[in-house]
Amino acid sequence: MKVRMLMLCSLLTISSMGFAQTNESPLNTEEMNTEVIRRTAPYKYPPKKILYIVSNPAMLKGMLPVGFFAEEMTRPFFEFIQAGYEVDLASSQGGKVEFDGFSDPENEQTIYPNDLVTIGFSNHESFGKLMDNTLAIADVNVDDYDAVCVAGGGGPLITFKDDTALHQFIAEFYEKGKIVGTLCHGSSLLLWTQLSDGTMLADGKTWTGYCDAEEAMNNEAAGFELNEYTIETEARKNPNTNYEAADPLQPFAIRDGRLITGQQQHSSALFAELMIEALSETDEQ
Repeated sequence: MKVRMLMLCSLLTISSMGFAQTNESPLNTEEMNTEVIRRTAPYKYPPKKILYIVSNPAMLKGMLPVGFFAEEMTRPFFEFIQAGYEVDLASSQGGKVEFDGFSDPENEQTIYPNDLVTIGFSNHESFGKLMDNTLAIADVNVDDYDAVCVAGGGGPLITFKDDTALHQFIAEFYEKGKIVGTLCHGSSLLLWTQLSDGTMLADGKTWTGYCDAEEAMNNEAAGFELNEYTIETEARKNPNTNYEAADPLQPFAIRDGRLITGQQQHSSALFAELMIEALSETDEQ
């Protein structure tokens, strides 16, 4: 009798959960997903002009050639062109620039062989040639552009630090009410860019860039310390700014007013999305 009562209780429990044996067919998961989702977006946005700055080539530790990270320029470049924007490529000194070798999908030593956007950029009839002779910032009129973007990679921590002309150039963009965007090591500029009133552009801002945990991963892979300083460590020395980072290699981007930043290469698409969003708002003013 006791066993029969336990069996009956078990059946009642199962029935209350909706799994009792019946003549009805099992729940069809396809029927649960019958909601129709429709989505649209602008085919083209109002015309804008963007200046994209990359690092000139340099030598890391005097032995490793570095430039800029391919995807951190090519992916936003692609998104901007798709939006109908005009994009010019520039560097501090002008002239020929180069991808970091490991980020170049057509380099034998690459770890990103499936970066189809960079492959398309490099082999495009006109876009690929932009890297052969970039604009020098000294020859650029800030008033000709709606925004400036800065890519990261191995070069910026070497070439940007003491480049006061570049710091002033970025400050001029911001003080003229234009949008400033930096990616990965390109965000190192926020460690040094000072506005005309003496304050740092990063003061009072929330932003991101390549984090210490990601630097540690690179150091471990290389077998030695690659950079003499890091963005995160230096940023945290400024009590007036708010540096943030997501988990290593996680896509992460921040918009704080007219300052837009991305943590690393995986954040390039989010970064471009926020840039286009901010540029679109300028049409509403």
